[in-house]
Amino acid sequence: MKLELQGLAARHPAAAAGRAPALAPLNLSVSAGEALAVIGPSGAGKTTLLHALACALPPSAGRLQLDDAEPWALPRRELQRLRGRLFLAPQTPPLPPRQRVVTAVLAGALPRMSLLQSLRSLIYPQDLAAAHAALQSFDLADKLFERVDRLSGGERQRVALARALLAPAQLWLMDEPLSALDPSRASQALAFLRAEAGRRGVTLVASLHQVELALAQFPRIVGLREGRLQFDLPAAQVSPELLAKLYAQHEDELQAWAPAENEEDLPATAPAVLMQCR
Repeated sequence: MKLELQGLAARHPAAAAGRAPALAPLNLSVSAGEALAVIGPSGAGKTTLLHALACALPPSAGRLQLDDAEPWALPRRELQRLRGRLFLAPQTPPLPPRQRVVTAVLAGALPRMSLLQSLRSLIYPQDLAAAHAALQSFDLADKLFERVDRLSGGERQRVALARALLAPAQLWLMDEPLSALDPSRASQALAFLRAEAGRRGVTLVASLHQVELALAQFPRIVGLREGRLQFDLPAAQVSPELLAKLYAQHEDELQAWAPAENEEDLPATAPAVLMQCR
C-alpha cells in the first residue's frame, strides 16, 4: 500500500482546545512494500502518526492518501472496507483477558469474514492450523489454547504480532511492538516481521524505542521530536550526532535497551483495553 501525507497534522480527540497538535504538519511519502521505522523520544508523536495512518484518528489539517484514496472523504462503508486492509498493533495489545489465544489470533482474519463466519469462529475456532502456524512463527505454538490472562506481557505482544499474519492487510502499523521482549527475542521477532512483510509485499511502518534495532533492520528511518519531522534518511546516514540531537534531554531513551532478565516472564500488569481499527 502506498502512503502519501501532505501537511498532515493530528491531535488527540481529548486534547484541550487551542493546544498544539501532537503531530505537526508532516509531509511523507511511502512506496508500496516499503519498510520504515519511526524513532524519537517519548511524546514525539509516533503513536499519533500511526493512529492517523490507521484511519483511527482524523487529520486536524492536511491530507492523507492510501493508495490514492483519501480515507476521510470516502463513504462510511468504503472507509470500513479500507480499514480492513490495515493492521494496527498497539503497544498494549487489544486482547480480552478471558479469551483463548487461538481466538485472539484468529481475530486477525475478521476483516475477510462474514458476520456469520466471525460469530462461528468466536464460538468454535475455524482455522486451528493457521493459528498454530502463526503462533509457531513467534515460538508460542504451545500457547494455542491458553487463556490470554495467563500470558506474560511479552507473550501478549507476540500474540498480537501473530494476528498480523492472518490479517488480509496491505499495511502493517506496529506501535512499540517489542517493548516487553528481551533483546534477543525482540531482534528475532522484528527480523521475521521484516522478512514476512517483504515476502507478502506489505508496507511496514513501525515505531520503536530500540534505536539500535531500528538502524539494524530498517532501510529507512524517520525521526520525530515534539510532533515535528527532524529527519527522513536511509539508516546508514543516521549519524550519532543526529541521534544525540533528536534525543537531547532524553538521553536515557537512547541508551542500549535491555529489560530485566526475567521481565518477559512477568504477567501483564493490567488487562488490555479493546481498541481495534477495522
